[in-house]
Amino acid sequence: MKKEVSAALLHKGFDYIHKDPEKHLLSLARWGERLTANPTHRKQIAAFRRAAEDPDSGGYRLLMRMIRELDPRFLDVILSNFVINSTWLGNHVVRELRKKHDMNVPWAILMDPTTACNLHCIGCWAADYRKSDTLSFETMDRIVREGKDLGIYVYLFSGGEPLVRKHDLILLAREHDDAVFAAFTNATLIDAVFTDALLQAGNFVPIISIEGDREHNDARRGEGVYDACIHAMGLLHSRGIPFGFSTCYHRYNTEFVGSDQFIDQMIEQGALFGWFFTYIPTGTHAATELIATAQQREYMFHRVREIRNTKALFVIDFWNDGEYVGGCIAGGRNYLHINARGDMEPCAFIHFACENIHGKSLFTALGNPLFKAYHDNQPFDENLHRPCPMFDIPERLVQMVHDSGAVSTELFEAESVEQLCDKCTPAAEAWAPVAQRLWETCRAHPREDRE
Repeated sequence: MKKEVSAALLHKGFDYIHKDPEKHLLSLARWGERLTANPTHRKQIAAFRRAAEDPDSGGYRLLMRMIRELDPRFLDVILSNFVINSTWLGNHVVRELRKKHDMNVPWAILMDPTTACNLHCIGCWAADYRKSDTLSFETMDRIVREGKDLGIYVYLFSGGEPLVRKHDLILLAREHDDAVFAAFTNATLIDAVFTDALLQAGNFVPIISIEGDREHNDARRGEGVYDACIHAMGLLHSRGIPFGFSTCYHRYNTEFVGSDQFIDQMIEQGALFGWFFTYIPTGTHAATELIATAQQREYMFHRVREIRNTKALFVIDFWNDGEYVGGCIAGGRNYLHINARGDMEPCAFIHFACENIHGKSLFTALGNPLFKAYHDNQPFDENLHRPCPMFDIPERLVQMVHDSGAVSTELFEAESVEQLCDKCTPAAEAWAPVAQRLWETCRAHPREDRE
């Protein structure tokens, strides 16, 4: 009943805003403040109000873009599922389960429908995988059904190229029309027929992998892939379908993907959000020469904050935003990764597990020893600018893998945890003093937006 009442109120709020966005945005914030006494919800509404009160802010201009550019039904469904089902109602269930069972229960689940991919990108571990491993539709459906019982309403797909299974994924989204789905995709399989299917579902958001301009992108991903990305963005934008971009920044593209030129182009193409990942040398054939320098990571640290404040685009940095989420979010704390064989990995970049989803419930699988080790050790450092137990404090990952009995889940060639962490140690040592300086600055000058 709470869900139905909240959805009805949110729908009325959407109708109210669409009539006159500039006039009614702040009124909606005030309305929300009167409707809830929940401290977490009030913080979220306060952030919305700050954006609504400042027409020059990036947040205000992003809200205006969403209202004006997106298909109204799609916007209605996505925000209803995300705000009500996931952030408000679902998150309450998640928090209660965490407290009751003293374990990690995630806010989102990332899973690989397939290892198959139509590209062979330099430095990508999936490029070496055999193409036959898949999660069946029945398994994915079970994960979502059991996940919703635990309060989890956000499901992400990676791979491989997840849109190799796009028909199954759309069917899954339509079967679970109260959840939010998103796929990290190289965009080459997005066409007019698929955009029609996205509109019909209304709850599936593409996240397009792109690494700069044509030269930067195609150097890793292959000739013609950049043009495919831009074409897909045009299709999605023209239909009012929300989408974002995903960028791996490395030694040879960091300054460009952080530039106004690239960010402004993504906004012009229609992207509403962007996820930045730094290059991680996962896998025995990893291209370690791509690892960004500590100076480049610091550049991105400052740039993502500047972009959020000044651009009509929401961006996050998977490594540099630890202060906002309390450190590492992996191991089921806020998310986990299920690979195409069903192995329960703590993170998409950490290919070790001691549990598999097949033959047991999601709840039981979440209680595995590796995830318990994450739970008991998070955050891994009081300096939240060093959140990662692999890339920032690699000795912590080595200890957890050995203590839990986890084994390599590499689908091509096994890599020991020592081999992985040895590749990460030089970057961790270079980043530590930079992270300490940034942390001391943050503590000396606290900001309201760290809620």
